[in-house]
Amino acid sequence: MIKNTIKEGNIVHSTNEETKQQVENELKRLYDDKEKLITAFGASRIEELKKKPDYKYFHNGFLTSHRDFDKFYERLLNNEKSAIVSGLNPSGQFHIGHIGVLDINLFFQNEYGIDLYFPISDDESYVARKIDNQEIGLKNSFRLVKEALAYGYEPKKTHFIIDQIYTNIYNLAIKISRGINITTIRAIYDYKDSDNIGLTFYPSIQSAHVIFPQTLGIKNVLVPIGLDEDTHLRASRDVAEKFGYEKASVLHGCFLPGIDGRKMSKSKGNAIYIFKDTLNEVKKKVSQTFSGGKATIEEHRRLGGVPDVDISYLYLKYVFKNIREAQQLYDDYKHGKILSGEMKKILYDELLKKIEPMKEKLEHITIKEMASSIMKNDGVDVELMIEKSGVMSEETKKE
Repeated sequence: MIKNTIKEGNIVHSTNEETKQQVENELKRLYDDKEKLITAFGASRIEELKKKPDYKYFHNGFLTSHRDFDKFYERLLNNEKSAIVSGLNPSGQFHIGHIGVLDINLFFQNEYGIDLYFPISDDESYVARKIDNQEIGLKNSFRLVKEALAYGYEPKKTHFIIDQIYTNIYNLAIKISRGINITTIRAIYDYKDSDNIGLTFYPSIQSAHVIFPQTLGIKNVLVPIGLDEDTHLRASRDVAEKFGYEKASVLHGCFLPGIDGRKMSKSKGNAIYIFKDTLNEVKKKVSQTFSGGKATIEEHRRLGGVPDVDISYLYLKYVFKNIREAQQLYDDYKHGKILSGEMKKILYDELLKKIEPMKEKLEHITIKEMASSIMKNDGVDVELMIEKSGVMSEETKKE
């Protein structure tokens, strides 16, 4: 087997049949999850929308399904004040699998001036034992705020909800908790008697995050999420109507496999991180992406590659390219015009173009910018909290 590197773009990576089967199984699982959401849980297909934005994610297959996006979009085009709710868990960091949703949020903010409400669920991380203590959750939350602003979100139009700081959110959670019973929670989340009660209450807090903009008079709300988060949104949409709120609209983004073709996971080390990885680490991970190429250049030129299982191609298709560009890459790879190393080089160049400016901007994000975007209770000195967390002294990883 010839070792594949990005630098040597003419080298082809040999696919191991066992690993290839593993990749195909993971892709089938992801496809089945998407179809189940539509056939069993009533989501609608994106391609059936009669009207949608002229934006690549609505056409390249990344967005798979929705709940009432057509209603949201119609109201948005009629200039109704609207909002997006889209958050992250502070036990993790931004990686390539998040880019689609992050970009969609940014598109609506830039194109339509929409306010973004960004819950960072430090409390869920703690009660689910994803972090050791609340101090870590707070520091991680500040880091995500800093990185989100470096990603390009407008500070004045982005409102981060860190529950330790904006504890007012719990008042709304308590209010709507009367509309969620234990039977529903067990059915959705499969909690056991041994699980702590913080977990059983958290769905009420998550629903409060989704409903929150409506308490400010913004009724037209969109929530872009990954497929696995639909259970949370179903609970939120059900309880909203019980208290006179409207159901939030939902967009479902597809899941991407890890660089090795398995489920993307922090524990497996198979994700490409936007800020956490240095550029050299990004390059190394790209070089390790599972390939659909043949064992030799001659064989690849003659028989072509298998883009359907080539991870670099899949990232390019769903994250970076429009449908026309992705189809051209598919055809060229399948007919041997593009080699595996060349596909990896295209992916790395796209990542570099996207990530490098963000890493530069990260160095210039100020405590004042961060604090102005974080929602807080009266009397809370967020600037002092950020300073004490030590997150501002962390060096940006580039090399």
